Amino acid sequence: MITAGLPDKSRAAREVPAKGGGPLGGEQIYNVYTGTLLTEGAALPTAAQLGLEPPRFCGQCGRRMVVQVDPIGWWGQCSRHGRVYSSELG
Repeated sequence: MITAGLPDKSRAAREVPAKGGGPLGGEQIYNVYTGTLLTEGAALPTAAQLGLEPPRFCGQCGRRMVVQVDPIGWWGQCSRHGRVYSSELG
């Protein structure tokens, strides 16, 4: 049986319930595009400014998130703060 292109359920990221507002909620102390501490005047990547790039880092702890992009949006999951969907952000 050919299964090319189908997601492998055993390798798919297990969903972690959102905690403390999720990766993009609560108090943000890390840049969600670069993973660095937020500072005044910090540069934002051009693709992120244009809305073409999903967040790659958790805003609460700075950990790299598992991110899946599909034709209708994206989701990102932090191992500590749970999952966020692009549809939740508006």
